[in-house]
Amino acid sequence: MKIIECPRDAIQGLHHFIPTNKKIAYINQLLESNLFDTIDFGSFVSPKAIPQMADTKGVLYGGNLFETKTKLLAIIANERGAVEASVYPQITYLGYPFSVSETFQLRNTNVTISESVERVKVIQDICSKTNKELVIYISMGFGNPYGDIWNAEIVLVWIEKLKQLGIKIFSLSDTVGVATPESIKYLFENLIPQHPDLEFGAHLHTIPDTWREKVESAYNAGCRRFDGAILGFGGCPMAADELVGNMPTENLLSFAGNAETEKIELLKIAFQNMIS
Repeated sequence: MKIIECPRDAIQGLHHFIPTNKKIAYINQLLESNLFDTIDFGSFVSPKAIPQMADTKGVLYGGNLFETKTKLLAIIANERGAVEASVYPQITYLGYPFSVSETFQLRNTNVTISESVERVKVIQDICSKTNKELVIYISMGFGNPYGDIWNAEIVLVWIEKLKQLGIKIFSLSDTVGVATPESIKYLFENLIPQHPDLEFGAHLHTIPDTWREKVESAYNAGCRRFDGAILGFGGCPMAADELVGNMPTENLLSFAGNAETEKIELLKIAFQNMIS
C-alpha cells in the first residue's frame, strides 16, 4: 500500500493560524518517519481563500528531504498556482481538484467543469515541461449534497476523458463522506482492470465506525493508494457532521500491517502539539 499523509487537508480549515515553524517541525517529523510514500504538505492557492496555507513556501524551504524517500505533493487550483509550484525541485506532484459536481467545481475553483478541463490541459502541459506529475482528485467522486446528478458512470466517463490528456494518477475523493462499500467496490472494480496503465487512489472520509469497511472495499477491489490524516483530523465542512473526518492514517498503517507503533504514537502526539 502507498499511504499519502495529508497534513494540508487536516489543518487547512482551522481558524487559528499555526505558526510556520510548528508546521515545518511536524512535516519534518513525518518525513523522518519514512512511513509514507508522499506528504500532501501545502497548497499554492490564494491566501484569501485558505489563510492557513499562506506560508506554504516557507514550510517548503524548511523541509528536510535529505534522508527520506518520501515525496511532496502540493495542491493547486489554477495555472498561476501550477506555475508557482512547479519551480520548486522539492515538489514531485501537483494535485488538482476536478469535481464531477458542477456546483462544487464552481465553489471550489470558480470555474465550470468544462472550464476545469481546459485548466487541466494547461496544468498538465506545465507539469510535462517542469518534470512534475499531475494527480487529479475526482472531487465529489461518490456523490454530492447539492442535488447535482451523480452516478458511477459519470465518474468513469470523466476519467476516460482526462486520461486522454496524459494524466496517470487519479484519486477518488469521498468529499462529503457518502461513499458506501458497494459504491467504492463498483468504481474501483470498473476502473482498475480497464486502465492497468493508470494509478488509482482512495481519498475517503469516514465516521469512526465505518473506516475499515471502506478501506477493505477499496483494497479488495485492487486499490493500493490511500490518503489519510493523523487522528482523522480535518475533512470537508460541507459534510455537516463533526464525526466525518479524513481517514485516520494510524488505521491505514494498521490495516497495512505496519508494526511501528512507537513512531505512529509519536506522530499523533506531534500533531496534537502542532495544532494546540
